Amino acid sequence: MAKDLQVTIDKDSGFCFGVVYAIDMAEEILEEDGYLYCLGDIVHNDEEVARLKDKGLRIIAHENLKDLKNEKVLIRAHGEAPETYKVALENDITLIDASCPVVLKLQNRIKTSFDSQEKILIFGKHGHAEVIGLQGQTNNQALVFQDISELDDVDLPPSFTLYSQTTKSVDKFYAIKDELLKRGYEVKANDTICRQVSNRYEDLGDFARQYDKIIFVSGKKSSNGKVLFDVCKSANENSFFISGPNELDPSIFSSGDTIGICGATSTPMWLMKDVKQALERF
Repeated sequence: MAKDLQVTIDKDSGFCFGVVYAIDMAEEILEEDGYLYCLGDIVHNDEEVARLKDKGLRIIAHENLKDLKNEKVLIRAHGEAPETYKVALENDITLIDASCPVVLKLQNRIKTSFDSQEKILIFGKHGHAEVIGLQGQTNNQALVFQDISELDDVDLPPSFTLYSQTTKSVDKFYAIKDELLKRGYEVKANDTICRQVSNRYEDLGDFARQYDKIIFVSGKKSSNGKVLFDVCKSANENSFFISGPNELDPSIFSSGDTIGICGATSTPMWLMKDVKQALERF
């Protein structure tokens, strides 16, 4: 028997402008040249990466860059460390720089701080592509932490400058700043969080409360996806995380349920539409 689910996609979900910019650039060159190298996954979403690979996108790791000569290589929205530009120059590689403008601005600010001999702390995810690029502006001397508890046993300088990965939670950033001030440090805090991402936190909570159940679509590698899913879950406990339609479990839906579909800044709209169609077939 059909469950007759009422399904709505969140109109504010889907790619942020940084990701749209990178993918548009990649598609334009793929159209012209038939192939393009990309340093790391262009977006933290396996389905979108697979779609672009079918068009000729070749994903390479940093260690492969030194083996390329006279090729075009796309730098994705997350940005890169100075070392990447140096290798490209030595190997006559043309860099197609699709670094997000918000990330580039942050890189420049961190470099200016570092050149002014400020001690730098970065609130961000260890090993994340954006964070590696940010650390590179400081010759990898910046201290990266993803939770304040990591700083408990660290001998910090009395004064330092605090930065944040662009996709972190604004509330958490300010809570960390306040806690560090409380601990007696002199903190110069730079709120460099992308407002296109942070505005979603508020809007998403409002969206999630309107439906019986929420299906959150995101790649498992997306740190932004993890944060935004938590927002959904705290607004509506009937929130479920999936990466694609094949992960939907029909048994969790009741007849006539209202369902909201939303996703991360790395989730393509076409994928959310696929999920909607699958739900409407139940």
